[in-house]
Amino acid sequence: MPNLLIKWFQWTKRIEDRNIWRVYVATLILGLAYGMAISLIALLLDDKGFEKRSIGTLAAWFASGIVALSLPMGSLIQRFTAKVTLTASFLGYAVTVGVFPFLDSYYAMAVVRFFDGAFSVGIWVSCETILLARSGSKNKAFVMSLYALAIAFGYVGGPWLSRLLTELVSMKAGFVAAGVLSTLAAGYTALKMDRELPSHYTSSHSEPEGRASKPLADSAQVSGWQLLWRIKNSCFATFSYGYFQASVVLFLPLFLMESKGIAKELTITIPFYFAGGMLVFINIAARIGDRFGHLFTMRVLGSIGGLMVLGFVFLNSYVLMCTAVAIAGATLASISPVSLALQGVVVERAHYARATSIYNVFYAAGMLLGPPVSSILFDEHGGAVMLYHLAALWAAFVVFSLVFYRDDPAAKRLMLAEPRPAPEVEPS
Repeated sequence: MPNLLIKWFQWTKRIEDRNIWRVYVATLILGLAYGMAISLIALLLDDKGFEKRSIGTLAAWFASGIVALSLPMGSLIQRFTAKVTLTASFLGYAVTVGVFPFLDSYYAMAVVRFFDGAFSVGIWVSCETILLARSGSKNKAFVMSLYALAIAFGYVGGPWLSRLLTELVSMKAGFVAAGVLSTLAAGYTALKMDRELPSHYTSSHSEPEGRASKPLADSAQVSGWQLLWRIKNSCFATFSYGYFQASVVLFLPLFLMESKGIAKELTITIPFYFAGGMLVFINIAARIGDRFGHLFTMRVLGSIGGLMVLGFVFLNSYVLMCTAVAIAGATLASISPVSLALQGVVVERAHYARATSIYNVFYAAGMLLGPPVSSILFDEHGGAVMLYHLAALWAAFVVFSLVFYRDDPAAKRLMLAEPRPAPEVEPS
C-alpha cells in the first residue's frame, strides 16, 4: 500500500499547472453541492405532493437545459474566457438551487430546473476546457480522472451533509447550503484562477520529446461538423454512458425487486457499489489509457462493462450482483475521463471549448433518451429486455470504435512502429 501511494504521488507531480489543482478544489466544492441537492430533490417534491411522472419530467427539464446551452457555451468561453464563464455558471447554479425549495408551482420549478441544467453544463464545459488546455498529451486521461474523482467524492459527502442539515434544521436548509457552497466555488475561481488559457503546453513531463508545441489555430477554420467527426468516438461513448446511467439509476432497483426478489432496503445500497468500483479503478483506467491508447482502453472497458450489464439478468446471488455492479462502475464510469482525454489529443487547443460543448450535447441527449426508451421496454417486455438493450448499446459502441480505431493517435503510432518485412530479393 505505501508503494502504491508513493507511485500515485509521483504521478500527481506530473501536474505542474496550479490552475488544474484549483479546478479540482472548485469541483470538489461543487460535488458537495450537487450531492446535497440530488439527495433531497425527490424527497422535497414528494413532500410537496408531486406525482412520480411530474418528478420524472422535471428531470427532463434539467437535461433539456444541458442540451440547449451546451453548444452556446463553447462560444461564450471563447468570448469571455473559461474563468469568467465558470465563475458566472457557479453563481447561476447557486441561485437556482437556492430558490428551488421555496417554489410550489410545477412550471416555476421546471424553469428553474432548466436553468439548473444550463448553468451546470457551463460549469462542466469550462472545467473540461481548462483541464484539457493545461494538461499535456501524455497525462490528459490522468488529469481528467482526478477531475472525476473530485466530483465523486463530493457526491459521496454531499448526502451526509444534507441528512445532517435536514435533521438539525429543515430540508430547505440543504438546498440553501448547496447554494452557499456553489457561491464559495465562484469566489474561489474568481480569486485564484488565471484568466487566460495557455496558447501552448511546455511541460517536459507531459509532452513527447522533440514534439513542438502547437500554437492556437483560427477557430473559424474548423466547422462544427468537422469537430464532431474528429471526436465521434468520444461522443458515442458519452452518449452511451449518459443513456446507461440515467436508465440504470431509475430501473435497475425495480428490476432487482421485481425479478430477483431483492428487498427494497438492499437495493438502496446498489449505487454505493457502482460508485465504489468507479472510485477504486478510474485512476488506473486513466493511466492505462494514457500509456496504451485512449480508444483501445475505452473499447476494453465497454466490453467488460457490457458483459456485467448482461450479468444482471443471469445472476441471482445478491453478493454476485453487487460485484457485477461494482465492476460495471469501475469500467463504464471510467470511460468518461478517458473519452475526454481522447478528445483532447485529436482536437487542437483552439477548439477545446467548442469540442467539449458538442461532447456534452451527446451526454445530455443520452440522459434524455435513455429513461423513456428504457421505461417503454420495461413496461412492455420486462426488465431483462431493458437490460439486453443497454448491453446492446455498449456492444454497438465497441463495434463503432473498432471501425474507427485509427482515430486514436496511439493506434497510428503503433502502425508506424510495426517493423515491415524486408523485400524479397529475386534470385540472379
